[in-house]
Amino acid sequence: MATQPQASSQHKAFLFFASHRESGILAVIILLSLLITVRAPVFLSLKNIGDIGMDISALIIVAIAQTMVIITGGIDLSVASNLALCAMSVGVVQRTYPGTPVFLLVLLGIAIGTLLGMMNATLITAGKVPPIIATLGTMSMIRGSIFLVSKGSWVASTDVPQRFRDLAWLKIANIPMLILWAVIAALLFAYFMKYTRTGRQIYAIGSNLKAANVAGFDVERTRFVVYALAGALAGFAGMLWMARFAVVQNNTALGFELQTVASAVVGGTSIYGGSGTILGTILGALFIGILANGLTLVHISEFWQMAVQGLVILGAVVINAMIARRLQAVMSLRKV
Repeated sequence: MATQPQASSQHKAFLFFASHRESGILAVIILLSLLITVRAPVFLSLKNIGDIGMDISALIIVAIAQTMVIITGGIDLSVASNLALCAMSVGVVQRTYPGTPVFLLVLLGIAIGTLLGMMNATLITAGKVPPIIATLGTMSMIRGSIFLVSKGSWVASTDVPQRFRDLAWLKIANIPMLILWAVIAALLFAYFMKYTRTGRQIYAIGSNLKAANVAGFDVERTRFVVYALAGALAGFAGMLWMARFAVVQNNTALGFELQTVASAVVGGTSIYGGSGTILGTILGALFIGILANGLTLVHISEFWQMAVQGLVILGAVVINAMIARRLQAVMSLRKV
């Protein structure tokens, strides 16, 4: 008889942990930061912290897009190629027509990204192609298009004027605009996911597709919107990428899509869909950024950095799956 209250308290503790996973991620980030600082005290310098913020800002923006897609039960492997093509296209336009206003260039980049996202959306909603297959195909198509647009050349720093670089480097209250853009995107989409009808439908579709259909939700329209938004965010991130580095290569952001998936999954987004938060994704991106920065500071080779990142993704998927199974079991017991 005494074991029942004890089991009940354990279930309550687990439910609390499952619903406050961001706190656990934050604790891991603090622990990781302390361990890195022991080996490399420069880690906590203001310059290095600023570098981490700049490194993860574009990642946060695209990871937000990936999070929305994954919550619907899908995935977008084309976001990095989208980012690169938008940056290259705008760079080529900027080089060809040097006097083009910055806001028109940004709008062009976002428009191209949105069209690419709508292409994915059409394949998935109208063509009924599984998201992983559709976006894997468009990833290769878009990556190949970069060579066609660039004609094999790069966009060099001399092609990117200072007024465009200010999109990333202009400081407000001593904070670079690149970081502020990431904060603005996070706040907007956190509100969108939590307080709008479309945001709630995104969760409903990923949680229980049949129930969403029965409830009268326009599933295909919501999926279309999500992939279009993912494309728009990737296009905007491409503009910021070019503004920060002032160089666009044909292999720009190669493999970046894996980092966006890692940020979402490490941040607690279920790879099966239906759950996840923007805050969790931000913390996941911060974890990835700190890990990469710390491994570099302690002189770990790039190969091992990639290996560690892969292990982190696998570990996060396994932990998420275990939590999901345990949560299902606990909820079943509570109903009895």
